[in-house]
Amino acid sequence: MYIAITRDIQVTALPDFLPDRSDPDQGRFFWSYTIEIANLGRARVQLLSRHWVIIDANGRREEVRGPGVIGEQPVLEPGETFRYASGCPLTTPSGLMQGSYRMVTDSGETFDVEIPAFSLDSPMSHPTLN
Repeated sequence: MYIAITRDIQVTALPDFLPDRSDPDQGRFFWSYTIEIANLGRARVQLLSRHWVIIDANGRREEVRGPGVIGEQPVLEPGETFRYASGCPLTTPSGLMQGSYRMVTDSGETFDVEIPAFSLDSPMSHPTLN
């Protein structure tokens, strides 16, 4: 589990390698990840957009930007949480994801919330210790 808190918004990420959706012999590796966004503050906020940075084991970088998450732009009242699941394919047995969500308050102030960097590791990955 990976956690980041920005301006009273907590983002928790939980990745999971899916061997049944992967084919290592064909260079296809697939992970699901669950994200929970919790409003720990006193102000109502809305998630407007997402920005993901995905880096595979060879250092190839892909950026994904778009409105909302899974087709939604959730509003979080103080104390509320929003949870969703999505997936990420890679051509390498490991990688890294990180990013941010653009949020807006009722007063119209926008700010970015950190999505914690999280590791995508499969049983076929061979981590190197420094």
